[in-house]
Amino acid sequence: MSQKTIAVLDASELKDGEMKEVPFEDGKVLLSRLGDKIHATSAFCTHYGAPLVKGVLTADGRVVCPWHGACFNVCTGDIEDAPAPTALHSFKAEIVGGKINVTADPASTTSANKSRQPKLLATGSSVPVGQGKGVVIVGGGSGAFHAIESLREHGYNGPVTVISKEPYTPIDRTKLSKALITDPSKLEWRSAADLRSKYGVDFRAGTEVTGIDVASKEVIVGTGRVHYETLILASGGVPRRLPIEGKDLANVLTLRGVEDAKKIDAAVKEGKRLVVIGSSFISMELVVAVTSRKLASIDVVGQEEVPFELVLGKEVGAGLKKFHESKGIKFHPQSKVDKIIASESDPSLAGSVVVTSSSGQSTTLPADVVVMGVGVAPATEYLRNSKGFEQVVDRTGAVQVDEYLRVKGLENVYAVGDIALYPQPGTSESRRIEHWNVAGNQGRAVGKTIAEGKGQPFVKVPVFWSAQGQQLRYCGVGAGYDDVIIDGNPEELKFVAYYAKGGKIVAVASMQKDPIVVKASELLRLGLMPSAAEIKAGKDILSVDISSISAKPKVA
Repeated sequence: MSQKTIAVLDASELKDGEMKEVPFEDGKVLLSRLGDKIHATSAFCTHYGAPLVKGVLTADGRVVCPWHGACFNVCTGDIEDAPAPTALHSFKAEIVGGKINVTADPASTTSANKSRQPKLLATGSSVPVGQGKGVVIVGGGSGAFHAIESLREHGYNGPVTVISKEPYTPIDRTKLSKALITDPSKLEWRSAADLRSKYGVDFRAGTEVTGIDVASKEVIVGTGRVHYETLILASGGVPRRLPIEGKDLANVLTLRGVEDAKKIDAAVKEGKRLVVIGSSFISMELVVAVTSRKLASIDVVGQEEVPFELVLGKEVGAGLKKFHESKGIKFHPQSKVDKIIASESDPSLAGSVVVTSSSGQSTTLPADVVVMGVGVAPATEYLRNSKGFEQVVDRTGAVQVDEYLRVKGLENVYAVGDIALYPQPGTSESRRIEHWNVAGNQGRAVGKTIAEGKGQPFVKVPVFWSAQGQQLRYCGVGAGYDDVIIDGNPEELKFVAYYAKGGKIVAVASMQKDPIVVKASELLRLGLMPSAAEIKAGKDILSVDISSISAKPKVA
């Protein structure tokens, strides 16, 4: 490691509350000024490499990635929010002779070396892996991954055991639908060897949990049992299948894991006819991923008039529908699937799908492969017969938790991610949110709570993104919105949509308007979002100061 000190900028060129990206030999450094203090970090987000200078800086020392909401501490480079998998490098910065001098190893300023291992206050080295009770995590997805990180970052030094039904360590599941990647080694955030050696984790892949014995504090795994002191339930979701004739035919597929992606990838080849049931985000991301494969036809059957209507509204949904139609996609809106008919040549396979429109017209769609994208159910079947969970698992399979993500009525048991029915900040309305970022940030919150022994109320603003020709970004909880304010043109895939409820902005979506959504997520977090009336009057949320020292009293 060879450190160099370089004068990178005149100090007068960096104002309070500003960020600038500056060259550092062959790399780049992000400078951030908070009052009279200047900080220097890696310039690129450790998630997907976004330039952080295009993100949002807050007066309490947070820099938020413009793409997917990952957040870092500009003073230390440490992770603040998921989906950041690793921390930023932090470099020495000082003003000498009116110039900002940065001292760094040039190799650490390049995009290829943008990240570092998070600072772990504990590694679990005090207890041999696989011995002792400690924390047991059921599930191996985003919630589990970030819980592991957070536990060790915040000093929990006891045993950590992860029991995952999937045959691999935590993966970047979002790439399954967005890119149809089928090699788990290209998706894993950490290898099993790293989890064991660096984090002291006993990761048990390909292992199914069949029940929880709360009285004896044991997780039931087949005929065996795993003892715990603290339990984190992070078992995720299972794809729903419509209860219709033909749903279990061999080429009727769903998408959740790598094996699902492999089946779809193998089936969706040039000349094939694809029918997608459901116009959900997962469905339409998959459609985008396979559009270039020269399929004979792609039919999408949806209950809404336009895709995403419930979440994004008719105008935005219509704009996205027009884009997909320009790529040859045929929609069957406001329709229901009656049945899937077996192929005459091979009765084990689907040959067509029968749909009925809202007017009662029946249409038969030929199909070589059918994908059901009709949502997921909480993967909590193992809790149905587990004593102690009778009053906290509802009829949908969701697990009721409090603001600290503790399962109600159970000591030292937490639930995160797709299965958690948790109170929304500000309204206390219980809601289950199936966003990648939510699961990750809930894992981080619970990890910190366990490590520090002090409850961390979960107050993060939900963020998600979706590949729909351009990147769609969304933050907030827009359920039940009563007004939509649109700036731009959804048909051009360039717009901002503000979703209002009772005069308050509760969610924001955008395409090609970064960093609007991450700025909105911070304003919602801080309670500083302008009202619907202000937005209608032309208020630009990017003009709301949350970065300068004068903004610190309302931010900190």
